[in-house]
This record gives sequence, C-alpha cells and structure tokens, in this order.
Amino acid sequence: MSWLEFLLIGIGLSMDAFAASVCKGLGMQRVRRRDVLLIGGLFGGFQALMPLLGWLLGRQFEQYITRFDHWIAFGLLAFIGGKMIWDALHGEDEEEAGEASLKLKELLTLAVATSIDALAVGISFAFLEVDIFKGISIIGLTTFALSVAGVYIGHTFGKKYQKRAVLAGGIILVLIGLKILLEHLGVF
Repeated sequence: MSWLEFLLIGIGLSMDAFAASVCKGLGMQRVRRRDVLLIGGLFGGFQALMPLLGWLLGRQFEQYITRFDHWIAFGLLAFIGGKMIWDALHGEDEEEAGEASLKLKELLTLAVATSIDALAVGISFAFLEVDIFKGISIIGLTTFALSVAGVYIGHTFGKKYQKRAVLAGGIILVLIGLKILLEHLGVF
C-alpha cells in the first residue's frame, strides 16, 4: 500500500476525531497549546494504536470485534454528546461560565470512541500484509494534524456562542454515534 493510500485512509478514519475536536474547541474560552497538543496526541495516538491492535488480533477475532464495535462507539459518543447537551441546557449562563476544563477521562473516552472503526481497518491490514508501522504512523499523524486544526476551528466559531456551540457539539457527537450505528446495521 502506498503512502497516499494510507493518507486517504487516515483522513477517512480521522473525520470522527476531527468532529470531536471541533466540539472540544467550541467549548474553550481560551486555547492553550498544551490542551491542543493533548487532544491531538490522544486522538492521533488512539487512531494509530487501534489499527495496530487490529493488525495484531488478525483474522481469528474479526467476527467477534465487528459484531459489536458500532454499539460501543454509539454508546460512548451518545453518552458524551448527551452530557454536553444536558450541560448546555441546564448549566450556567455564558456570562457565569468559567473556562471549560478538559477532563482526561472524557478525552480518553472520546479518543476510544472515535477510533474503534480503526480497529477493523487494522484487521484488514493483517489480511493485506501491509507495512503496519508505515500505516499507523501516517494515520496517527494525519489524525493529530486534523484534530489540532479542529480545536482551533471550533474555538473560532465558539467564542461568541459558547452555550449554543456546546449544545451543537453535543448534538453532532450523538449524530456521529448514530451514523456509526446505522451504517453497521446496514441502514446507510
């Protein structure tokens, strides 16, 4: 597989992480370099780790993993998105709200939820006998770059309308989870 093919796979896999990064950026009053690197590092790291794990698991576990991966992704994204919606509707007013904190547990959950589909890609890599380290490097770096850009894009649009932006971000995460579920159930 060429680097261009890996890049295209990386872009496709990173779209959920990009959307989640935009959502995180929407809620930030101030963007700190350390926070942006944390988000990009976690999302990029998990997007690289999951194909590696899938590659290591190989063909023998494919039927067990692909049977429920969409339910896990849906549940995690719906929970986090639902919490964002709840906070936006029942939280403090924009003027009273302090800096939105980045909770490591929440970021890890998002990183796992947005990278579960990469596990299946890793399993397919095992069948294709690709250079896995080249693949995961390109996928991880692509996701890192798009996630960093997503935080800044979200922050730019969220400064004026933080509460509404968090509400929109929560809805987007729930819809991403629903899309993953419906695709795997064959609706789309």
